[in-house]
Amino acid sequence: MISFYPGPSKVYPQVADYAVEAVHQGIVSLNHRSAGFMDIVKETVRLLHEKLDIPADYHVALVSSATECWEIVAQSLTAACSLHPYNGAFGKKWAEYAYKIKPPTNLSEADVLCIVQNETANGTQVNMETLAQFRHDFSALIAVDAVSSMAGITLDWSLADVWFASVQKCFGLPAGLAVLIYSPAALKRAEEIGENSHYNSLLFIHENFSKFQTPYTPNGLGIYLLMRVLQQMPPIATVDATTKKRAIDWYTFVEQEMNASPCTLLNNDLAVRSDTVIAVQGLEKEISIIKKAAQQSGIMLGNGYGDWKNTTFRIANFPAITEEEIGTLKQFLRSF
Repeated sequence: MISFYPGPSKVYPQVADYAVEAVHQGIVSLNHRSAGFMDIVKETVRLLHEKLDIPADYHVALVSSATECWEIVAQSLTAACSLHPYNGAFGKKWAEYAYKIKPPTNLSEADVLCIVQNETANGTQVNMETLAQFRHDFSALIAVDAVSSMAGITLDWSLADVWFASVQKCFGLPAGLAVLIYSPAALKRAEEIGENSHYNSLLFIHENFSKFQTPYTPNGLGIYLLMRVLQQMPPIATVDATTKKRAIDWYTFVEQEMNASPCTLLNNDLAVRSDTVIAVQGLEKEISIIKKAAQQSGIMLGNGYGDWKNTTFRIANFPAITEEEIGTLKQFLRSF
């Protein structure tokens, strides 16, 4: 089955070999306080800086999921309340979750601006120009959920203080691990707030990762797999060029080669089209027929999500997907 599901999505085929390697070499049995495991964490952090071009003064930690990062931002970095402009299901979920932890009293006093960079529910994204405007207009911290774009496109890290992503999308890995990136300003804010009551308080996380340790027994296999995938990954500028070319090709294909089909692009605004998830809309019956036929042909399309659950399918444009697989899907879609 070829998976174009937008998360969890296709993993790199080499991951199977890396997992066997981790078992045979005893890596999965390493104590997470041991020198051997700390070396793996150290190398993983170094590779994230190198391959994703993360500034040297930005800190990197590894946690369980992007949802946990929502919690960390609310607990450790929000003094008054957070502000959540959103245009889709995941942005709304983040707002709802954050407000359970830090109920908003006066949004004019918001001290963290929370942005979902890539909203896979409707195939939209916040581009770097828009994020730069947020940076200009908002004087406090900015946190960015980059789950569907980190390791797939180039991100301007200076435009936010916190970035995070789970690895089951553009990193091409199984779910169960997330990358958390935070600036010196974010660390300073955490120190000012002084929240240290939870195992995942940012201060406790930072204290541990400063020694290349984790605050709890981690997903050791996931960290090792991340390290190995980063070793094979080209620099992010190279990945970005491929991702964006494929995105242009996908949008052109849907508009021009599927023009006889009852399906159209969900998002017609060029300025906010996602580079990593293409959303295609149609009548509920037609969408259902296409998805079922695709599955029978060995292709897994992404279901719709939120308000578009039954009237869209989604196509992941992630680095682990090959040109041959893209060609197979395009040939299938031409038949409709």
